[in-house]
Amino acid sequence: MNTSQSVNTIQSKARATLLHLVSNILRSPDMKADAEAILFSAKSFTAAMLAYYIALRIGLPKPYWAIVTVYVVSQNSAGASLSRGVYRFAGTLIGAVATVLIVPNFVNDPIVCSMILSGWVGLCLFFSLLDRTPRAYAFVLAGYTASLIGFPSVLDASAVFDTASVRVQEISIGILCAVLIHRYVLPKRMTGQFTGKLSATLRDARRLAGDALNGTPGKNRRGRSQLAADLLVLQGLATYLPYDAAPATPRRETLQLIHDRLARLLALATEVEDRIHSLGICDDIASDELFALIGDVGSWIATIGTEKQKASSEQLIVRARSIQKHVGADAATSVHRLAANLAGHLAEMVGLLQDCDRLERNIASPARSRKAASLHGPNRAKGYVYHRDPWIAGRAALGAIIGILLGCAFWIWSTWPDGGTAVSILGVCCALFGNVDAPAPNVVKYIVGSMYGVVISFAYSFVILPQVTDFAVLVAVLAPAFLFAGSLQARPPKTYMALGITLTIPILLNLGAHYTGDFAASLNTSVALFAGVGFGAVSMSLLQTVSVDAAISRLLHLSRRDVSRRALGGAPNEARWTSLMIDRTALLLPRLRVSGKNYTNILDDTVNHLRIGHATGQLHKTAHLVTGQAGVKLNELLFGIAARFSAAGPMTPAEHVNFNQRIQTLTALVSNSSFNNRLQILDLLIDLRFALRSTETTDARKHSA
Repeated sequence: MNTSQSVNTIQSKARATLLHLVSNILRSPDMKADAEAILFSAKSFTAAMLAYYIALRIGLPKPYWAIVTVYVVSQNSAGASLSRGVYRFAGTLIGAVATVLIVPNFVNDPIVCSMILSGWVGLCLFFSLLDRTPRAYAFVLAGYTASLIGFPSVLDASAVFDTASVRVQEISIGILCAVLIHRYVLPKRMTGQFTGKLSATLRDARRLAGDALNGTPGKNRRGRSQLAADLLVLQGLATYLPYDAAPATPRRETLQLIHDRLARLLALATEVEDRIHSLGICDDIASDELFALIGDVGSWIATIGTEKQKASSEQLIVRARSIQKHVGADAATSVHRLAANLAGHLAEMVGLLQDCDRLERNIASPARSRKAASLHGPNRAKGYVYHRDPWIAGRAALGAIIGILLGCAFWIWSTWPDGGTAVSILGVCCALFGNVDAPAPNVVKYIVGSMYGVVISFAYSFVILPQVTDFAVLVAVLAPAFLFAGSLQARPPKTYMALGITLTIPILLNLGAHYTGDFAASLNTSVALFAGVGFGAVSMSLLQTVSVDAAISRLLHLSRRDVSRRALGGAPNEARWTSLMIDRTALLLPRLRVSGKNYTNILDDTVNHLRIGHATGQLHKTAHLVTGQAGVKLNELLFGIAARFSAAGPMTPAEHVNFNQRIQTLTALVSNSSFNNRLQILDLLIDLRFALRSTETTDARKHSA
């Protein structure tokens, strides 16, 4: 009996262990990614075959374009698929109309026609690079479609209208099927992804704020860069929320308010960190009450949003403002002014974090009041601001135009029959892959996928498809290739290679109402495909590539230029300035991983530029209220900063000493004045002095290097 019980106990434990192991495996990130990839592939293939069937029933001449469209439009979430579908339709329609207007009017001069089509593709690429939102895809497709329809019609424009009309119909069917399947069949909603990422971002923000209270300069570089990257990811997810299949999505204004708070927190955490460090090494400690407040704020941050929350944010803010008022009003020394400045920043930081917590709860509970009442910061939201660089966009567009024109010149000179197809594919590559600094590696991935696609297509065309007799069998034989390629497409590192497979197979198979296997035609199309994509890789490497170091230098140059402008009263307002600099920081991060440049110096530079721009912009706004000698000194300081940041290279130690002396002189003048905004100006001068001092540290590292 005892032996039997022991065996049963062992078996029960073994089953429990096995179930636990299987459960852990199924919940692992890799297994979850595999399951999502398989589901995405199955839905995409279902949509592709549905679109193909509808196009066949309608009698469209090239129904395989409906299949191609499904795989181009399909995304991992329902919202992204709908957004992509809407903008693809808009871009396709615009591109088709442009082609119909261009080609027939210049049919007698192929060279001029090619130049205008190339210019159109370049113009579309230019606007897509400037936009940086899902709308950019409409510009991409406007150029993509004009290239695909226009160049093969340059030497024979008689059927361009019919081709454009049919292509729009085929693509519309593909869009409709892709959107319907991804939206209504086991939809993956973007709202869940967004709220999960938002919760993680707010945890990162609270951790950054808590670490800042330790007063160790430079310790939080990773936290600041992580927050900047999180804000860019959140913005990318938020742009798809209006298209999501969720019953309720967060309001745009709420998302913008959260972004504004988190954006300000990134620089504010550095300000708090620097002040605490500076006070901690002073012999004359400003106030025991202030350091007690710092401890209480740290405890509050650790418990915010939980049932164990130790203090009220309102109480902490009142205490901080009280310290700021009574210490700052009678500040006898620089230490007391610094303590008042720190107290004001602590009050602002607590208010920002409390606002974020309240706004997150509003998102989690749609039934809650939608009013922004009780928020500590401004209720008027600004939202995310994208960095846009017309010079870089224009350079990429010009490179695309030159590359396409070179391809056209070879085609027209050689009278190659399939040259129009090759150039159209070249234009597609320039439009589709030209939205990154170095597009050639992605084109190479596409070439590799196309090679697989060609091999698979030839196997299907001349071995398998001749045996197929009905639609159901055709779907069954196509399933292995498309399901495999579709699962790869759901994995970002393999997406471009997978597209090479899923876009090549339908075109080379010439899937229509009847089997039309033609080895010579398939071989010629394959040669044109590889010629167009191969030449695209070469031309984009030479004409559209921006080196990583050049891209980093360009971003830093623009940041310095805008600091100079803010000192003179130009550049974006406060909220837009902060968001713009955070976007630039987020753009720097992936480039820094590729570059061999020093992370520390560059990331510190961007935060310092943000802080200096904030302080100088605010000081310029108050300059007209400062009169007498103080007003003269303030204008001299702002003009000096503007002149220095408009120049290249780090500041010398002598320049740092000069600026520090100017700020000290101006601080003394303002302290002894009776200006109504005296305390505000003193706070801004302290902010500017600390930001420049941080710049001095990074500049010293550059000089020593």
